[in-house]
Amino acid sequence: MQLMDYIDAKGMLDKYGIRSIESRYVNSAEQAVKFAGSDPIVMKVLSNKALHKSKSGLVLLDLRGKDEVKKAYAALLKKAKGLSPYKIIVQKMAGRGIEVIIGGRTDEQFGKVILLGLGGIYVEVFKDFALRICPIKEIDAKDMIKQLKSNSVITYNGKNEKMLTDLLLKVSKLLSSNATINELDLNPVILRENGYDVVDIRILK
Repeated sequence: MQLMDYIDAKGMLDKYGIRSIESRYVNSAEQAVKFAGSDPIVMKVLSNKALHKSKSGLVLLDLRGKDEVKKAYAALLKKAKGLSPYKIIVQKMAGRGIEVIIGGRTDEQFGKVILLGLGGIYVEVFKDFALRICPIKEIDAKDMIKQLKSNSVITYNGKNEKMLTDLLLKVSKLLSSNATINELDLNPVILRENGYDVVDIRILK
C-alpha cells in the first residue's frame, strides 16, 4: 500500500465537498510567513519515515508572527534530518471544537466500511465508535451518530447532527466511488455547532 500525497488527498476531499483546513507545502521560512499572514498556523513535517508526527516533535501548533514562524521552520528542518524524503506543510490553525475520527477501509469480507468515533487522544481510551458497510444512507448515518455514547457531546445536543450526517454521507460516497482506497483516516475532524474542519488526512491506496 502507498500513502497518498497530502495535497492530492485534500484535493480528493474537495471534489466530494468535504471541507479540510487550508494547507500548503512550503520550501522556505519566507513562504511560511507569507502563508500565515496575520493568522496563527500549524507547521508539520510529512515523511513516510515518521508515522507519529506529534510524538516525534514534528508538529508545531499555534505559531504567530514572523519571528515565531521562522524559528519554527528552522527547528523543523533540524528535526527532519534523516527523514528524507520529506515535505514541510503549513496549515491554518483550526478553531476549537470536539474532535472526532471518520475513517474507512476495504474489508476482505464486507468491502468498504466507514467508521465514526470520538477522536483525538480519546480514540484508544474510550473506544467509542460505530461501523457500517458502504454505501450508507441517511438513516444509517443517523444511527451511527446515535450509537455513540458521546453522541450528545459531538452533536452539541443535536445542533450539528444534520451537518455530521451530511459529512458521513459524503465520506461514504468517496469511499464507495474509489476502488483503489484501502484505508482512509480523517483524524481529527473538529466539530463545532455550525461547522467543521478536517485537520489531518491519511489515505492509503
